[in-house]
Amino acid sequence: MNLHFYIRRLLGRPTCVLEPQSTVSSSAKILNAGQHSFGIRIGRNSRIEGELFVFAHGGQIRIGNWCFIGPGARIWSAAEITIKDRVLISHNVNIFDSLTHPIDPIRRHKQFVEISTRGHPNHIDLGGRPIAIEEDVWIGAGAMIMRGVRIGARSIIGAGAIVTQDVPADVVVVGNPARIVRRINDNQESIDGNRV
Repeated sequence: MNLHFYIRRLLGRPTCVLEPQSTVSSSAKILNAGQHSFGIRIGRNSRIEGELFVFAHGGQIRIGNWCFIGPGARIWSAAEITIKDRVLISHNVNIFDSLTHPIDPIRRHKQFVEISTRGHPNHIDLGGRPIAIEEDVWIGAGAMIMRGVRIGARSIIGAGAIVTQDVPADVVVVGNPARIVRRINDNQESIDGNRV
């Protein structure tokens, strides 16, 4: 049970929309600096053990059904992050759809001061670009998915990979920057026994 999550809900603070049979574990952090809980939506039968954060000036996180977000994973949105069904995100993965701080050092310091004294700013441009992760993707431990990236269905992102460009469906990528090392067998069986 995540006591912090339920206390925020009881106090009427924004958290998330949690579909039936989904779990927010005791290690999870739901940090919604937005105005309403609709900024984060977690689909049915999903399990969250990492951190979900929506910035005050905007952003949204959409997690599909039967997804897993591992311990230490951070998913931060200032634009939009869509994670489709049956996606496995291992521990210590980072997914950021923005720069998270301004590039200009004066604006960056101003943002830091505002966060430290008043909370996250309601008006700021962090260069947000949406991220889309399609069905049945597996993201290995310690990988980073950067802003503006689309990961195709059934692909595997190797541990520690840094993904800065789109990844097609049915491939394995590794490295920094991530590169395709092989295609996934086109004749695999799905969970229900059908060919995919």
